[in-house]
Amino acid sequence: MPLPRPILLGLIIVIAAFALSQGAVTLRFEYALGVFFVVAVFIFVFVKSEAGLYLVLFSMLLSPEFAVGGGGLAESRAVVIRFEDLLLIAIAFSWLAKTAVNKDLGLVVKTPLNRWILLYIVTTFIATLFGYVTGSVKTAAGFLYVLKYVEYFVVYYLTVNNLRDRPQAWRLVMTALLTAAIVSLIGAAQVPSGQRVSAPFEGEVGEPNTLAGYLLLMMAVAAGVGLESPRLRMRVAMAGLVSLMAVPFLFTLSRAAYLGVIPTVIALAVLSSRRRLMLGVLMLLLVAAPLLVPSLLPTPVTRRITQTFVPERGQATARLGGVAFDPSTSERLLSMQHAFKAWTQRPFFGWGVTGFKFMDAQYARTLVETGIFGFVAFLALLWANLRSGLGALRRLQQPEDRGLALGFVAGLVGLLFHAFGANTFIIVRIMEPFWFLAGVVVVLPMLQEAESQAAAQPAGAVRYAL
Repeated sequence: MPLPRPILLGLIIVIAAFALSQGAVTLRFEYALGVFFVVAVFIFVFVKSEAGLYLVLFSMLLSPEFAVGGGGLAESRAVVIRFEDLLLIAIAFSWLAKTAVNKDLGLVVKTPLNRWILLYIVTTFIATLFGYVTGSVKTAAGFLYVLKYVEYFVVYYLTVNNLRDRPQAWRLVMTALLTAAIVSLIGAAQVPSGQRVSAPFEGEVGEPNTLAGYLLLMMAVAAGVGLESPRLRMRVAMAGLVSLMAVPFLFTLSRAAYLGVIPTVIALAVLSSRRRLMLGVLMLLLVAAPLLVPSLLPTPVTRRITQTFVPERGQATARLGGVAFDPSTSERLLSMQHAFKAWTQRPFFGWGVTGFKFMDAQYARTLVETGIFGFVAFLALLWANLRSGLGALRRLQQPEDRGLALGFVAGLVGLLFHAFGANTFIIVRIMEPFWFLAGVVVVLPMLQEAESQAAAQPAGAVRYAL
């Protein structure tokens, strides 16, 4: 039987006051401040769960970060903690407390992705445990990284557990798009500096490739909604948002993200309800591309693309056929070769997370760190996401809902190509919005079905149920 609300709130206040008093006495100021923040969010989200989602959406790309351990914990890097990490911890514990008090709330909603998420978590943990036992994973940082991966799924379950109706879902989606607009404005302001554009609050060394992957996903979502929406105002708004995001996207100079643009556009064209128009425009652009692209793209972008095929003397050079590559691309290709050789030594569970040297190549990294079992689980999870997105696209009836599913699928296709040159599917600032969108796309068909069933009930039956 649930506790009376006043008693429950009283207990929470007493526990929070004790934790804060102890923290203020025994902890450093910044740690005590962190404890205060976690407790405050815990109480706030416990009272109003939806507010936690809004906090997460705004914090995904707009939160500061700090390093733990001063570097050297793994891969010659510190374990990076961000504001949203503390936020998600508080929200996750708040949700657990709420489900413990209210038995009517389920801990985890049944979705098509649950088994694949569990399989991926288990195989990654086992691989890291083997690496720790055998000595390839030398510190506890490997398990901290695994916990970071689990954090993304907290976003997914937070979304699917709290969505109640279509208007709520779209309020949250619009919040995510508003965050993308703010991030794009901040990124566009960096362009005159002449440096590669990166996301805000990334410390002294930015990560342009991360911002590019995030913008690739969000541009696909905005384009999908704009393509399918019957409302002129929505089309104009989404076209404007895509144009705004395109500016910092280009100046990230991320070749991995550029690679993802083409399959993203093809997916949008093939799967859109306006596919004839889109395919016609796409064919026209392909024919005109050799003439238009060099004159339309900014000089730094064209220079970045052409430099891919300019090797440097004295640097290790990778070749595919007769084509040689620049040092950056060569380093990625050579690291993939080394990873494959290392994987053959431990083919089943690999070397564990952080058990092999750092590389910016998702597929090679997943294979060498988690072995064939982890790699298959990873691919299965991606396939399950793609299948869920396509299923939602077929089932959803509202045009803008279809557009969201279309954009999610196209964005996922683009990220699959982006992952050849980045650790796309383990980067927090790409995966948090990705798993939020995955949750919305999975839940929308369920909400549609529930609305249809409610509309089909006789009025008398509805009154009786109430």
